[in-house]
Amino acid sequence: MKKIIFSIVMLISLGLNAQTPKDAKIYTNKEGAIKGYDPVSYFTVSKPEKGQKTISYLWEGSTWYFVSESNKKLFIANPMKYAPQYGGYCAYGWAKGYAVKIEPDAWAVVDGKLYLNYNKSVQKDWDKDRAGYIKKADINYSK
Repeated sequence: MKKIIFSIVMLISLGLNAQTPKDAKIYTNKEGAIKGYDPVSYFTVSKPEKGQKTISYLWEGSTWYFVSESNKKLFIANPMKYAPQYGGYCAYGWAKGYAVKIEPDAWAVVDGKLYLNYNKSVQKDWDKDRAGYIKKADINYSK
C-alpha cells in the first residue's frame, strides 16, 4: 500500500515540479537549492541546518545558502563533495526513475555522499536497501 501511495505522490509531484529526469539539474524552489539548507552542515554537524540569505553561492545555476562563511568556503573548494546526489532530488525517486522533491530532514550520508529523500516515511523504505536503491538511482540518473 505504501508503494502505491508513493507512486501516486511521485506522479503528482512530477506534474507540480514540471520536470522530468532528462531536464532535472538541481532541486531548487523559492528558498534556493535544497530548500535553502546548507549542504555542508550534513557533514560538519550531522544534521540539516537552514542557510542564511546573506551567505550564498551560485553553483550549477542554483543559489546555495550556508550557515557560515566557513561552510561556504568548504563548498566552494569542493562542491561535488558536499552537493547532494542526483541534484538534490529524492534518492528513492531516482531509483524508480523520477525526479521528486525532497524534505531536507529526510537524509543520509552514505560512503561520504549526501542523499535526500521525499520524506521520512519514504526514507524508511529507502533505508531497507540503500545499496540497491543507490545502484538503481545511479543508472537512472546517468540516463
